[in-house]
Amino acid sequence: MTDDPKASNALPAGGLLARGQGIALWRQIAQRLERDIASGLHAPGARLPTEAELAAEYKVNRHTVRRAMEELEGRGLVRIEQGRGSFVAEDVVDYSLGPRTRFSEIIRRQNREPGGRILRVAEVAAETGLAELLGIRRGRPVVLVERLALADGRPLVLGTHHFPAARFGRLPELLRADPSITAAMAACGVPDYRRRVTRITARLPTPEEAELLQQSRNRPVLVTEAINTDPAGEVVDVTFGRYAAGRAQLVVES
Repeated sequence: MTDDPKASNALPAGGLLARGQGIALWRQIAQRLERDIASGLHAPGARLPTEAELAAEYKVNRHTVRRAMEELEGRGLVRIEQGRGSFVAEDVVDYSLGPRTRFSEIIRRQNREPGGRILRVAEVAAETGLAELLGIRRGRPVVLVERLALADGRPLVLGTHHFPAARFGRLPELLRADPSITAAMAACGVPDYRRRVTRITARLPTPEEAELLQQSRNRPVLVTEAINTDPAGEVVDVTFGRYAAGRAQLVVES
């Protein structure tokens, strides 16, 4: 919101700014863009004019434009993607965390289209912490699967799954034929699984995470550590998820 609720209405039309009237130029630009977003001129997900274009339109330097964009990003109205530009923020997805957390089901319930792609599949040795979570000995082989999940074509969560190779050794070949992790687990004899516990923290993303999630490096990601078990209570998967905080709101179900 502006400092003065009447300020935006008092601004000159077009690309003119009110100079020397006590309202910072960057704030006036932010007010203009906010008004254009609210009116629907810039739709959710739409790319905004570049810094150079806005600087030319308002006859200011790019630092002034950048300050306006940082203000809008901090308030969640726009997202800035390094090397790609600035975009109007989309509606936030309510992502439910419960005993049966299934990405596609959650996204479809909100009238969105789920999607995703497998980024990496590899066999690694379980380090001490991971081995304890999986209930296996340190150094035992683990199938690592990294997947980027999408909602309406936009990256929402980057998940790194860990499966005990003794039980899920066929996962790599199954995922080559069908990228559905749930279907691959079913083919390995685990048609259903439940989330036993989820731990949630937040931190700034790594450069790679920011690029994959298409978000600014100064915007946090929500980090989850989830332990999934089969109906007998045996751990079948430990997943570390990184959610784009500007697009996802984690909802814990009781």
